[in-house]
Amino acid sequence: MTGPQVLVDVDSPVAAESAISARERASLARAVRTTCADEATRHGEVSLTLVGDDRIRALNRDYLGRDRVTDVISFALHGPDEPLLADIYIGYPQALRQAAELGLSAHEELVRLAIHGTLHALGYDHPADDRFASAFFLRQEALVKRVLAAGDGSRENSRASSNPPSSNPL
Repeated sequence: MTGPQVLVDVDSPVAAESAISARERASLARAVRTTCADEATRHGEVSLTLVGDDRIRALNRDYLGRDRVTDVISFALHGPDEPLLADIYIGYPQALRQAAELGLSAHEELVRLAIHGTLHALGYDHPADDRFASAFFLRQEALVKRVLAAGDGSRENSRASSNPPSSNPL
């Protein structure tokens, strides 16, 4: 699959200690590229970084005015009619907590958050109310299902179509 260049980085002691594998990084990059392909976005660059609670909270506070830990923050850095340019930050410890709360694999939740952040970078948003019934959510879950089905066998404990992703609104 071709598409935007995707860089997956780890900037979290917790994630680094968990030894995020090359396979997991490739899966997250595939989630971003699949989302972009679904939106006919063929060119651009996306940086996806796994960060700790302190960093995601600081980003949320400094850029969005919300002084709390969140699961994903996305910054679209491109203008209209320009190739995609985006920074996506996933709160790794928060993603692990959410996966455990929902009975999902960490892999599935990380894929979901990569897709969620990419959709935001592409200009999509979800309503604050009833977000799990929104077109955004339905598109996200269809992409999660597709990425996991095409993945590398990491689908154990996965219930992509039956559980809402995170209860932590952006």
